[in-house]
Amino acid sequence: MLIERTNSDSIIITLPSSVDKFGLQRLIDYAKYLEATAKSKAKQADVDKLADEVNAAWWAKNRKRGVA
Repeated sequence: MLIERTNSDSIIITLPSSVDKFGLQRLIDYAKYLEATAKSKAKQADVDKLADEVNAAWWAKNRKRGVA
């Protein structure tokens, strides 16, 4: 694995092709999350409340589907 910082405020990570795709996708998703929330001023309690509301609304709408 090679990690290097470029002159354009970017980081390049080079990995061998043998790296597990599932684990790599989780790492990419986490990096996207960090990028998306870097300037957020939201409090964790507010995020948790919103997530609970979204989940409750989804279950109310999809109740007839049953449990997966």
